[in-house]
Amino acid sequence: MANHKATKKDVRQAEKRRERNRYYGKTTRNAIRDLKAVKEEKSYTEQLPSVVSMIDKLAKRGVIHKNKAANLKSKLAKQAAKA
Repeated sequence: MANHKATKKDVRQAEKRRERNRYYGKTTRNAIRDLKAVKEEKSYTEQLPSVVSMIDKLAKRGVIHKNKAANLKSKLAKQAAKA
Protein backbone atom coordinates (compact mmCIF):
# COMPACT_ATOMS: atom_id res chain seq x y z
CA MET A 1 0.00 0.00 0.00
CA ALA A 2 1.08 3.57 -0.65
CA ASN A 3 2.86 5.44 2.11
CA HIS A 4 2.95 8.98 0.77
CA LYS A 5 -0.02 11.30 1.09
CA ALA A 6 -0.06 12.16 -2.63
CA THR A 7 0.15 8.50 -3.61
CA LYS A 8 -2.78 7.62 -1.38
CA LYS A 9 -4.79 10.38 -3.03
CA ASP A 10 -3.80 9.07 -6.47
CA VAL A 11 -5.04 5.60 -5.50
CA ARG A 12 -8.39 7.09 -4.44
CA GLN A 13 -8.67 9.06 -7.67
CA ALA A 14 -7.79 6.03 -9.78
CA GLU A 15 -10.53 4.02 -8.04
CA LYS A 16 -13.10 6.72 -8.81
CA ARG A 17 -12.01 6.90 -12.44
CA ARG A 18 -12.09 3.13 -12.81
CA GLU A 19 -15.65 2.95 -11.44
CA ARG A 20 -16.76 5.82 -13.68
CA ASN A 21 -15.18 4.23 -16.77
CA ARG A 22 -16.78 0.87 -15.96
CA TYR A 23 -20.17 2.58 -15.70
CA TYR A 24 -19.78 4.42 -19.02
CA GLY A 25 -18.50 1.29 -20.76
CA LYS A 26 -21.29 -0.93 -19.47
CA THR A 27 -23.96 1.67 -20.28
CA THR A 28 -22.66 1.97 -23.83
CA ARG A 29 -22.49 -1.82 -24.31
CA ASN A 30 -26.10 -2.09 -23.14
CA ALA A 31 -27.14 0.68 -25.56
CA ILE A 32 -25.41 -1.12 -28.44
CA ARG A 33 -27.08 -4.41 -27.48
CA ASP A 34 -30.50 -2.72 -27.33
CA LEU A 35 -29.90 -1.01 -30.68
CA LYS A 36 -29.00 -4.30 -32.35
CA ALA A 37 -32.22 -5.84 -31.01
CA VAL A 38 -34.40 -3.15 -32.63
CA LYS A 39 -36.28 -4.45 -35.67
CA GLU A 40 -37.99 -1.31 -37.00
CA GLU A 41 -35.90 0.81 -39.34
CA LYS A 42 -37.31 4.12 -38.13
CA SER A 43 -36.58 3.38 -34.49
CA TYR A 44 -33.07 2.17 -35.36
CA THR A 45 -32.20 5.36 -37.23
CA GLU A 46 -33.53 7.48 -34.37
CA GLN A 47 -31.41 5.70 -31.75
CA LEU A 48 -28.24 5.38 -33.84
CA PRO A 49 -26.89 8.96 -33.36
CA SER A 50 -27.10 8.78 -29.57
CA VAL A 51 -25.29 5.42 -29.49
CA VAL A 52 -22.60 6.70 -31.87
CA SER A 53 -22.16 9.71 -29.59
CA MET A 54 -21.70 7.42 -26.58
CA ILE A 55 -19.06 5.42 -28.46
CA ASP A 56 -17.22 8.61 -29.45
CA LYS A 57 -17.19 9.78 -25.84
CA LEU A 58 -15.70 6.46 -24.70
CA ALA A 59 -12.91 6.81 -27.26
CA LYS A 60 -12.30 10.43 -26.28
CA ARG A 61 -12.02 9.48 -22.60
CA GLY A 62 -9.66 6.63 -23.45
CA VAL A 63 -11.97 3.89 -22.17
CA ILE A 64 -11.81 2.18 -25.56
CA HIS A 65 -9.33 2.56 -28.41
CA LYS A 66 -10.25 4.92 -31.26
CA ASN A 67 -10.03 2.09 -33.81
CA LYS A 68 -12.42 -0.04 -31.77
CA ALA A 69 -14.82 2.91 -31.69
CA ALA A 70 -14.57 3.27 -35.46
CA ASN A 71 -15.13 -0.46 -35.89
CA LEU A 72 -18.25 -0.42 -33.70
CA LYS A 73 -19.69 2.61 -35.49
CA SER A 74 -19.00 1.03 -38.87
CA LYS A 75 -20.82 -2.17 -37.95
CA LEU A 76 -23.83 -0.23 -36.65
CA ALA A 77 -23.92 1.94 -39.79
CA LYS A 78 -23.80 -1.17 -42.00
CA GLN A 79 -26.74 -2.63 -40.13
CA ALA A 80 -28.63 0.65 -40.59
CA ALA A 81 -27.96 0.64 -44.32
CA LYS A 82 -29.10 -2.97 -44.60
CA ALA A 83 -32.41 -2.21 -42.89
